[in-house]
Amino acid sequence: MSQDGLRRAAHVLRSAEALLIGAGAGMGVDSGLPDFRGSEGFWRAYPAYAKLGLDFAGMANPQWFQRDPALAWGFYGHRLGLYRATQPHPGFALLRSWAERMPRGAFVFTSNVDGQFQKAGFSEDRILEVHGSIHSVQCLGRCGELASASPFTVDVDPESFRARPPLPSCPVCGALLRPNILMFGDGGWDSSRTELQEQRLVAWLETVTPGTLAVVECGAGTAIPSVRRFCEQAAAAGRGTLIRINVREPQVPPQGIGLPMTALAALRGIAEELDPGRQLL
Repeated sequence: MSQDGLRRAAHVLRSAEALLIGAGAGMGVDSGLPDFRGSEGFWRAYPAYAKLGLDFAGMANPQWFQRDPALAWGFYGHRLGLYRATQPHPGFALLRSWAERMPRGAFVFTSNVDGQFQKAGFSEDRILEVHGSIHSVQCLGRCGELASASPFTVDVDPESFRARPPLPSCPVCGALLRPNILMFGDGGWDSSRTELQEQRLVAWLETVTPGTLAVVECGAGTAIPSVRRFCEQAAAAGRGTLIRINVREPQVPPQGIGLPMTALAALRGIAEELDPGRQLL
């Protein structure tokens, strides 16, 4: 079934004029990033939080920046360092190579906050990070500053996963900063950066001729279905075909192509169908 699906996916990509890439947490697993699937998976990555009885939803909560900033920045500071150190797996380059063949190129719609698509060479102007980015910070004071996180490095104790001072502070007013990420129960997220990205995506989609769009969705699950829903809607709007790559949840609407594989394995499999005999990345 997968081989037939790979052939069909290659056919879609061969004839497409534009590529919409959807990506969830499963896209980063082949790069060595944790996907936080279930409490056990989260606690394996962060054993200190198991002792506190805090799962991912419990930690990814803006309340900690008010109640215990060192705990909050311990979690996000560690992730910031991890994402900075991680190199995107070869599947990112394959997606870029396919997009470069197409007249309208590609646009990325991702729920990941890790910045891996930018690191892999995708244009900042062609990425929508629907949940924000850890590489941007926003001020918790009154000034409302929204800035790059690049000047900041967070020193995290490896045992307690608590951040050591100094914590990131606003260069304008001196107040505590937080990542510009949509957290659980988050009424304070500054969505202006993501809204601008969304405007660019809408404008790009309007340039795509109906029926010529390939939608490649990688590792997006149903627990937080932002990416799956958008990719399905984009394909159903008459623009093109959905190719869903997901080990556990490959189910697709009618006319879609479901590949029960990891992101890298599926992307390499499609590449082999597109260019038989070509040495893969």
